[in-house]
Amino acid sequence: MPRPTWDNLDADRRARVLDAAMAEFGRHGYSGASLNVVAREAGVAKGSLFQYFADKFDFFAHVAEQASLRIYSAMHPYLEAPGDGERFTDHFAGLVDVWIAYMGKHPLERGVTAATTMELDPAVRQAVREPVHRLYAQGLRPLLDAAVRSGELRATTDVDALLSMLVLLLPHLAIAPYEPGLDAALVLHDTSGRVRSQRARRLVDTLFAGALT
Repeated sequence: MPRPTWDNLDADRRARVLDAAMAEFGRHGYSGASLNVVAREAGVAKGSLFQYFADKFDFFAHVAEQASLRIYSAMHPYLEAPGDGERFTDHFAGLVDVWIAYMGKHPLERGVTAATTMELDPAVRQAVREPVHRLYAQGLRPLLDAAVRSGELRATTDVDALLSMLVLLLPHLAIAPYEPGLDAALVLHDTSGRVRSQRARRLVDTLFAGALT
């Protein structure tokens, strides 16, 4: 958790530190990131960072949380149940399109998503990913529950299992379209527009195929 000095920091400086940290952790992950670089890019003394956070891990955990909250805030309007006459799978495919497009326009958040997903240190990975995954599941569960109530997903659908699969899929879809070598079959990298949407839709249709009525 941040120290009170972080909350008392003026908004512009706090934003500079956070953006510099997202960029550095996103490029090099927790293990490889340099707080010297963060301090230099933010225009603060390195010692100031330890006035704001207890240690590097505490700093990284906060950065990961803030990136996730930014993403969740942007996605929240698309987590509503489908409108009248809209099929659940069409609605969810639209959500995936918005998710991928958001990551393309927000490289800082995309980088932190990659850093939390692929961190080598298992203790760090677990500590950071668990709250992020809970946030994703919290946002997605009402959408799945609504689809069960509406009858588009079977009443016997294992919502917990679907949530687990979606929490695995979404970070992949945040990164794979922008980094080569992460998707050997569909080849999402360096695609855009209709082609990318069609390939992502194949993932959505396959994921929900067994649960649809």
